[in-house]
Amino acid sequence: MADLFDLSGRHVLVTGASSGLGRHFAGTLARAGARLSLCARRADALAETVARIAEAGGQAHAVVMDVTDAASIERALDAAETRFGPVQVLVNNAGVTATKPALDLTEADWDGVLDTNLKGVWLVAQAAGQRMVRHGTGGSIVNIASILGLRVTGGLAPYAASKAGVVQLTKSLALEWARHRIRVNALAPGYIKTELNDAFFESEAGKALIKRVPQRRLGEAAELDGPLLLLASDAGAYMTGSVVAVDGGHLVSGL
Repeated sequence: MADLFDLSGRHVLVTGASSGLGRHFAGTLARAGARLSLCARRADALAETVARIAEAGGQAHAVVMDVTDAASIERALDAAETRFGPVQVLVNNAGVTATKPALDLTEADWDGVLDTNLKGVWLVAQAAGQRMVRHGTGGSIVNIASILGLRVTGGLAPYAASKAGVVQLTKSLALEWARHRIRVNALAPGYIKTELNDAFFESEAGKALIKRVPQRRLGEAAELDGPLLLLASDAGAYMTGSVVAVDGGHLVSGL
């Protein structure tokens, strides 16, 4: 059964791989045997991720990519193909947020989030998808959405809007690209414990939010590993257009 989740020899490209969940996903995919092209805007941070994977015996290289710039994406994909051949799996992870009441948002706040989280996902998916069709390889695209694309909370209007867009984009691409043997699915994490949100979840507001999660706890990054590998590997071969929530039951909590 473990062979279903095996990615040995597969070329996987991960965006936003320089920190946070992107860095964690890179490690997970490397342990599953993938050869990794790790993309982000910061070359120095990417180098650290590559070094960690190499120390553990994995194969990875760093590729600078700005997901909001189509020319940058094409250059990155060229570099990725030169190193490991056609990309067979894309993990579209790059994302940003702006935490601010909607009345106080600027146009720049809105554009910054939507350009990265939605336009960026589209640009990278399209560029990778075109190459999958050209090479005749098919493949798997995993877009990282969020439960905030399915429900909302205060102070995150552009983030919620962008992730709702990712959910619908995922379904649209799945419908169009199935004939090319390209599967497109989304992973929608709930509140996951990271070094970036530790302080908030120690606050009274953070503790109150945790109480609203049916499992009464935050998720751990490792609890995303199984769902990620399911969507990336042959274990999910008959899945496309799916949105897999990993949220401790948050989406089904009472209003």
